[in-house]
Amino acid sequence: MTVPERYGLGPIKVTAIAGGRVDMTARLTGSGYSISGCSGGGGVSSEGEGGVGFSCGEGPATTINDAMSLKVVDILDAAAVLRIKPAG
Repeated sequence: MTVPERYGLGPIKVTAIAGGRVDMTARLTGSGYSISGCSGGGGVSSEGEGGVGFSCGEGPATTINDAMSLKVVDILDAAAVLRIKPAG
């Protein structure tokens, strides 16, 4: 999914949906990266070439780069419903 440039991320790619979690990667387009509020202690790891990986479950919204809110609304077998909007 393509997100607005002001969020500091390139397109977000879902890499796996399993165990009640959605794993995602994205290329960084800004100078830094921050994530907070991922339900279940979602982790962040370097994916090389300025990319990041993160994993979130259903629950409270995650704030990325203090600019974007991402919420896993529902997980249905091999599909997930995500809500992305400006943080705040």
